[in-house]
Amino acid sequence: MFSIPYRVLTLGVLLSVGMVAFESLGVATVLPGIAEDLDGLGAYGWGLSALMLANIIGTVLAGRAADRRGPWRPMALGMLVFALGCVVAGAAPTWPLFLVGRFGQGLGVGSVMSMAYTMIGLAYPQHLRARMYALLSSAWTVPSLIGPAITGTLADHTTWRWIFLIMLPVIAVAAVLTLPPLRRLRHAGAASSATSAPVPRWWKRPLPSAVLLTVGTGVFLQAVLLKNLPLLIALAVIGLAVAVPALHRVTPEGTLSARPGLGAGIVLRGILCGVYFGSEAFLPLGLQELRGMSATLAGLNLSAGAITWVIGSGLQAKRDTGEGGRAAATALGFAMLLAGVVLIALTILTSALPSWIALVGWGIGGLGMGIGFNAATTDTFEQVPPDRQGEASGALQLAQTLATALIAGLGGAAIALAKNYDGSTRTALLSVFILTGLLAVVGMLLARRLRPRSRTRQC
Repeated sequence: MFSIPYRVLTLGVLLSVGMVAFESLGVATVLPGIAEDLDGLGAYGWGLSALMLANIIGTVLAGRAADRRGPWRPMALGMLVFALGCVVAGAAPTWPLFLVGRFGQGLGVGSVMSMAYTMIGLAYPQHLRARMYALLSSAWTVPSLIGPAITGTLADHTTWRWIFLIMLPVIAVAAVLTLPPLRRLRHAGAASSATSAPVPRWWKRPLPSAVLLTVGTGVFLQAVLLKNLPLLIALAVIGLAVAVPALHRVTPEGTLSARPGLGAGIVLRGILCGVYFGSEAFLPLGLQELRGMSATLAGLNLSAGAITWVIGSGLQAKRDTGEGGRAAATALGFAMLLAGVVLIALTILTSALPSWIALVGWGIGGLGMGIGFNAATTDTFEQVPPDRQGEASGALQLAQTLATALIAGLGGAAIALAKNYDGSTRTALLSVFILTGLLAVVGMLLARRLRPRSRTRQC
């Protein structure tokens, strides 16, 4: 992976994923303070959901564009838009403008992350791809060690605005390393993905479908924040009616039914990320609001999960025994995630355990995430032909983004409802952890569908 033909691209991919990791972990650590400073606690969930919803559009467009013309253009545009989003968010004087910046960041993140997996399929030979998937997880190591600490320190001693501005030179270096090698892949990628498929009607094309999916999901998430119950139900139904058909159009056939094989792999990616990122999104809030931790100390819990994610991914890559054992490894990952969610919930919601137990709990959850994520991703990509790498990569990233946005939005709605009806943050967070725990159980049951069962003749 670091030999001369691949060295620059490998470093560029790692830095590209690393900058997304730094931003993700850093902003999650200080988002409660940003929301309080900009008077946005009533719409706290949108600080996470705005990025996730924009991620949908970036992911879908980048994946389809890569299959048609190669990954250079979507990667370049993604980095540019991500940088512009950082500038807007860092300079925002109000919460709505901050959300505009987060939306721009989301467009860029969707493109960059989907291209990371697409590049591996196009640029690296078969015997290096599994190792590169594992190496991508390690790109979270340094950001997980320094990201929350740096951003927490900046927020505590200077201003949170620097968190976004220091991203600009990192983005520039990542572009210098990544884009020149990708330009050489342009024609090869396009040639391998040529297709004679008929052009669909305009509303079924990737961009309108991605926008409809984003709008429908956004309407649903906004609906659950409303006090008026009839209006809440009406808008939620409208949002789902718009989003679900669009989701069907932008994902491979069999995704919504979790059909064994690629469809189930996409659904499992969504559930894994819904459990992990959905729980993690409210971990700093719970530790700071209910256990009195500083932003810096709360960020250490995010670091623990990210570091053990890398360890779990490495362990799974080393002990990978082929498709036969990956379903069991994915189920094991979900079980460990469930244990982690239970531990952090008990630590945050009760005083029976010391606050440092949350770090142990999320370390266990991260280890399970690394094992399950690596096993499910490797098995899913092995079933994808070369000319559909961009589509599959985009669908996997879409599942990750959508699940995270929904859990974050529902959790934010629970917090808003608690404030509107004289409830407590403790009750709202309890509902979040119950939801993510149930999703982990569902993932354990679905893991066996990673591969279609071979048909055998009954004797």
